[in-house]
Amino acid sequence: MPHKLNLSKRHHFKKHTYRQSDYAKYNQSLRDRGRIDIWLSDEIMDNWQIEQRTYDGTGSSPKFPDSTIMTCHYLRLIFKQPLRQTQGFIDSFLKEMGHTELVCPDYSSLSKRLSQLGVKTPAFKFTDKPDEGLAAIAIDSTGLKEFCKGEWHQEKHRINAKRSWKKAHFGVGENHIIHAAALTEKSTMDFQVLDELCEQIDIEVEHISADKMYDTDAVYETLSNAFPEADIVIPPKDNLYADEAHHGKRMSNLVAYSALGPMRWQKEKRYGKRNVSENAMHRYQCIIGPKLHSREFNNQQQEMMLGASILNRFTQLGMPDSYRVA
Repeated sequence: MPHKLNLSKRHHFKKHTYRQSDYAKYNQSLRDRGRIDIWLSDEIMDNWQIEQRTYDGTGSSPKFPDSTIMTCHYLRLIFKQPLRQTQGFIDSFLKEMGHTELVCPDYSSLSKRLSQLGVKTPAFKFTDKPDEGLAAIAIDSTGLKEFCKGEWHQEKHRINAKRSWKKAHFGVGENHIIHAAALTEKSTMDFQVLDELCEQIDIEVEHISADKMYDTDAVYETLSNAFPEADIVIPPKDNLYADEAHHGKRMSNLVAYSALGPMRWQKEKRYGKRNVSENAMHRYQCIIGPKLHSREFNNQQQEMMLGASILNRFTQLGMPDSYRVA
């Protein structure tokens, strides 16, 4: 459970054991994540660069479309390379494929065009597939380090390392697809970006879960307006008291929490679905990385959005289907 009761005593509990029922399929999907052709499709290659450019006296039209810039940054994030190495890697790959007339955008163009991509929500969602029923959404946030000096440099020159990170907010479905994402300053509270996250979610939702940080009347009002039929599952804060001035669903959670107790409330309200948000943040920091490479905030926002899109693409390739055995 995300909210662990008697945390100081949990070292006596034996960890659960799981087995995979689709090991061969998932193992192949892990290998497919390293394939370059899942990003360089025929459509991308046919429109890699624009040969017919217009010159109107104020400058020329872009040589490379946004799809090319986006593909280059996908490969950069996956293989964790700086911009110059990414340019050399893609140039050599295009040459090996026989596309001698194609070149990779210059590293300075990749940096400048990143903030102009205008990606508003993570890509590679399952919106193009038939309706699979109502979804459950879990909302949470994590910290990402900014481009900065190393720990040795910070300690020697007494630089405050706490100032060098941003906060990433995610809205994750129970199928591990990231439906909404946002990057803010570290001083931004989690509930302050809830409107932006809700606007990105374009599916019907029946269950929404979050931690105690989101237990405010404003959060309940926002979620109720965006998803009127959804069950909002947020554990009440310790200092919350019953009052008619509070939101109705918030008071309903408080009454149920007090009557059932923490563990039974979590089970009956399916609060364990919030694990997908914790898992998504762990996957982002392990697969994409725990820090941002861009220095400008607009570039950092687009970089984080592309990283969330990569995770969605990897999820589509395959996820483990496990079951508990002990």
